[in-house]
Amino acid sequence: MIKLIDRFESTSFHDTIIRTTVSKLRKAIGDPQGEQNDGNDKTNFDWNCETSDGKVFTIYDWKEYRKISENEIIEFHIGGNNKLVTEQAKRELLEILK
Repeated sequence: MIKLIDRFESTSFHDTIIRTTVSKLRKAIGDPQGEQNDGNDKTNFDWNCETSDGKVFTIYDWKEYRKISENEIIEFHIGGNNKLVTEQAKRELLEILK
């Protein structure tokens, strides 16, 4: 089960995305640790998480540069240490978003 973590660890993008809404992510995993939904930065929302086996990953919108509606479907990036982690995180996210 995915869980939010309090610590920040550096992750990078490995071409793994998920299309969903902010409200669905909130309901599934909780409130984002980073939230500045004003479009003035590269991200408006970001979550720091762990996969079921403790691998760290992040979920974030990327360069929307606008305020995002909570129910608008957008592409979120999934960051991790490598492609295997980000793909595992995506599978686990899709399962809990059903």
